[in-house]
This record gives sequence, C-alpha cells and structure tokens, in this order.
Amino acid sequence: MTRHLSVIIPAHDEADWIGDCARALLASDPLPEGWRGEAVVVANGCSDDTAARARALADLAAERGWGWTVLELAEGGKLGALNAGDAAAQGPLRAYLDADVRVDPDLMAALVRALDTDTPRYASGTPRLAPALSRITRAYGRFWQTLPFVTTGVPGFGLFAVNAAGRARWQDWPDIISDDTFVRLSFAPAERVRVAPGYDWPMVEGFANLVRVRRRQNAGVAEVAALYPQRLENDGTPRLGVSGLMVRLLRDPVGFAVYAGVSLAVKSPLFRARARWTRGR
Repeated sequence: MTRHLSVIIPAHDEADWIGDCARALLASDPLPEGWRGEAVVVANGCSDDTAARARALADLAAERGWGWTVLELAEGGKLGALNAGDAAAQGPLRAYLDADVRVDPDLMAALVRALDTDTPRYASGTPRLAPALSRITRAYGRFWQTLPFVTTGVPGFGLFAVNAAGRARWQDWPDIISDDTFVRLSFAPAERVRVAPGYDWPMVEGFANLVRVRRRQNAGVAEVAALYPQRLENDGTPRLGVSGLMVRLLRDPVGFAVYAGVSLAVKSPLFRARARWTRGR
C-alpha cells in the first residue's frame, strides 16, 4: 500500500520564488519504499501569476512521480492556506514548506525515515541562510546563525514536518502570527528530530525589512506564550548568556553591531509590520 508524504506550500505573490522551490522539491531523491510524494501549492490572495507558474510544473511533477495540486484562494493569509492545504492533502506525513525555500535532494527521504513511526514526531532539516544581496543582511545573518536557536535543536523556520500522531495535536490551524513556533512548541525536545540534509532559507533584504520581520517574529512568540503558555515548557533553547554574547562580539563586531541595531529598532514605532502574515520582502 502506497503512503504519501504531503508537502504543503502556502504561496502569496511568490511568482519569483515558486519555480525554484518546486523544482528543488521535484528533484528529490526517491522516497523510501512504499512512499510517494505529493505537493499541494496553495496560492492565496495573489496579485501575480504564482498559481499559473505552479500549474506549469505539473508535467515535471508527473515525470518525477509526484502528485501535484494547485489551489487558488481569493483571500490572502498563511493560516487559511495551511488549512486548505491540509484539507486537500492525502498523506499521513505532512511537510509545510515556505515557497522561497530550496531543499536538498536527500531531505524529503530523510524526513520520511524520521517520521515513519506511530510515536508523535516533529522533524526538519539543517537550515542554511541563502546568500544575501545587501551587506546589512549579510552581517545580520552571519551573527544570527550563530545563536543557540539556530545551532541547536530543530528550529524549523521555512520547513517543518510532522507525522500523523504529531499532526493530531491540533485541529485547524489557529489564527496566529507564528505557525512554526506554535508547532515546534507542541512537541517536547525529545520528540523533535533534526536530520542532516539541509535547505536554503533566504532572509529579507535591508535594515527596515529586518526590523519589520523581527518585530513580527517577536510578536508571534509573545502571542504563543500568551495563548498557549503550557507550550513554553517545550522550548529547550539554551540561553546565550553574557559570556556567549561577548564571544560573538569579539568574533564578529560588525555582525554584532547590526544585530544589536535591529534589536533596538524593533522597539521603535517607525518600523511597523505591514501585515501579520507577509514576509516583508
């Protein structure tokens, strides 16, 4: 009996990104025996040709043995897109993939192996920052990727996956800012698996966008803490501490300065997130 890994890709005005994301996914190595991949692209509230570009890849998906579904929603919103994608998905394993992420060929098969159990599991790959265009973003990202949240555990930004027992921990997606935080904290550290294959995740470009996105991320974490305080017990992220901060300052003073500048600017009313669910590009 064939079982499916369902990869759900919410996409709002992602015409410039969806092709590379999808082609990388469709270049995945064969899944373990008895498994087949399917992708559900959910174009939500798009003003560009994201859906058309996704549909144009249907033949390639068929050649690679992947199921391929493209949904169009009139209303934008990532949580609505995730709910629609879940409703259309067939598989007991669910991977939630941002449309600007590019996965390594061996990542999907590794996720299937990690999640093929009746015990609740959450899994992701090893994240890498995609090359940035602006010096500000390069400096910020260089410092940010040394933080314990990124280097330890299973952060899951841009891509996370759960098995059927794990997905049963919540019903419809709640209307929250940070879906990845909500899901990650639904699992204890021992239930989270980080596999070796990786994926490329792009940061937003420029100081103003970094501040807007950082502010939204902070608001998302605070919202989860307020609505689901019991989940905070599952965090498990080591604290950086003064010594860790000083080590990083000495190693990369420019990166530290940019990161600190963004952190301070987050508190300024001059930088407002444009919407709860956009990336700020």
